[in-house]
Amino acid sequence: MIKEYTQTWGVSGLEKRVSDLIIKEVMDYADEVTRDAMGNLIVLKRGNGSGKKRVMCAAHMDEIGLCVVRILDNGLLKVKQVGGVSALCSFMNRVRFENGTIGTVGVTEPVENVKTKDMNKLYIDIGAMSKEEAEQYVQPGDCAVFCGDYVELAGRNVMSKAFDDRIACYIQTEALKRIQSSYHDLYFVYTVQEEVGLFGSTTSAETVKPDLGIAVDITGSFDVPGDEHGNPVLGKGAAIKINDSSVICDHELTEDLIACAKKYEIPYQRDALAAGGTDAGAINKSGEGVKVLGISIPTRYGHTPNSIVNLEDVEACIRLLECYLTGEIPIVTQEKIK
Repeated sequence: MIKEYTQTWGVSGLEKRVSDLIIKEVMDYADEVTRDAMGNLIVLKRGNGSGKKRVMCAAHMDEIGLCVVRILDNGLLKVKQVGGVSALCSFMNRVRFENGTIGTVGVTEPVENVKTKDMNKLYIDIGAMSKEEAEQYVQPGDCAVFCGDYVELAGRNVMSKAFDDRIACYIQTEALKRIQSSYHDLYFVYTVQEEVGLFGSTTSAETVKPDLGIAVDITGSFDVPGDEHGNPVLGKGAAIKINDSSVICDHELTEDLIACAKKYEIPYQRDALAAGGTDAGAINKSGEGVKVLGISIPTRYGHTPNSIVNLEDVEACIRLLECYLTGEIPIVTQEKIK
């Protein structure tokens, strides 16, 4: 299933193939399944607690990519980024359009000395020799995602494109399947357009009106040379978010989540991320304000076609989400002082 989730085509704004795949997986485990006008998939599992509240878990379906802005006379395609695309990481990688057309990313610099960070220097070469020939395959506005096969590596590690955030979609789905009953109403939301501005979580949070939001997403794995400015590493368990550049998670509930990990002997790591953000930032600021938590998967080489995660970490995230959502979470939405 992880392979199928990651290899399905779904750039920001065009996530329906991913959504259709997830619907098939969750239908037998949900009380209600809705796809809203934005394309967010909202999967409800009703709770049975006398004082139940609404808990929203969010994992985004979209992946980064490139969008054609102009077809040149020689058949090459000028592009812009969709989401957090690195120009340097894009160079000489293969891309795939929704209709199956394959191309490679070139750059207007000498190949042996490429150091560009300028997206305007990138183009896609699909092999066409003229504008007219290229137009038989693509049009301005068409998007492409990076090619990156799902590969099993050593040490329970796997490599693929689109682990951001399909691995979290998988984690949510597996947690939903394992939960037999819950105290609170659980909304598993598979959001759209996170990579371009948290748009899906912004609107779906207004629909769900949660009392607690939990964003499930990737985080860095700070165990490679030159990248040690963070705590999570591959193979040490689920990363429990403390904060990032977009959100500060609720302190009391974060401690409750850590206590849950300890109770069920689930390996975990604390994550204070120096840069970046998740759907938690949008949920936190929705309505009159919402308490939020974050569960993240340590990932090497995020936002590249060759990201690496550890399957033991993935299992730890599934178990943590399952165990926490099954319990009676002490959610306090408002405290009257006088």
